[in-house]
Amino acid sequence: MSNTVVTGEVLDKSIREVVRILEDAVGCTAGPKGLTVAISKPYGSPEITKDGYKVMKSIKPEEPLAAAIASIITQSASQCNDKVGDGTTTCSILTAKVIEEVSKAKAAGSDIVSIKNGILKAKEAVLTALMSMRREVEEDEIAQVATLSANGDKNIGSKIAQCVKEVGKDGVITVEESKGFKDLEVEKTDGMQFDRGYLSPYFVTNAEKMLVEFENPYIFLTEKKINLVQSILP
Repeated sequence: MSNTVVTGEVLDKSIREVVRILEDAVGCTAGPKGLTVAISKPYGSPEITKDGYKVMKSIKPEEPLAAAIASIITQSASQCNDKVGDGTTTCSILTAKVIEEVSKAKAAGSDIVSIKNGILKAKEAVLTALMSMRREVEEDEIAQVATLSANGDKNIGSKIAQCVKEVGKDGVITVEESKGFKDLEVEKTDGMQFDRGYLSPYFVTNAEKMLVEFENPYIFLTEKKINLVQSILP
């Protein structure tokens, strides 16, 4: 299969068109008064959401060039989602505006190197300003953000805020799907818990209760898969 190389104004025009499509679809979900979006699925009912990242990932243009551009732009939101866990809608809007302004600068005769240097300087200035404005988040603000992410469900928002308050900044919060129609439940575990049983009943130390109990044990941690005991012997 032959490859197609696109450059110059044709590429710039395609980028602007794809960015406009993504911004229109994702930008409307921004903020507390953002609109909900319906995402069609191959089967079942459409998904209704205010999650800008979900909306962006669902946009898959049929035209190969547009699809490639959309994929690249989505990566910026993906990195934001992986590092921060939120802010993907804002990231998408900023990306669109940066590309729009770059196109204007190029049309006015600016060279790419100067534009790049300008973007980097602007980034440092913005980060410095944001750092000077930062403050500790309040508990009610955590609930507000969580409620917004939960499509306006105040019950979920308050439960998440409760979890954050109980475990603190260094705690870990995990989410599991229920297998039925149970109400939202919160469970706190002190220390670390692995939901895995013993591999063999020969490990049992309490035959009456069928439990494996150790006091002050040595724990071996490894990032590799252990298939043979010889691989970990000294």
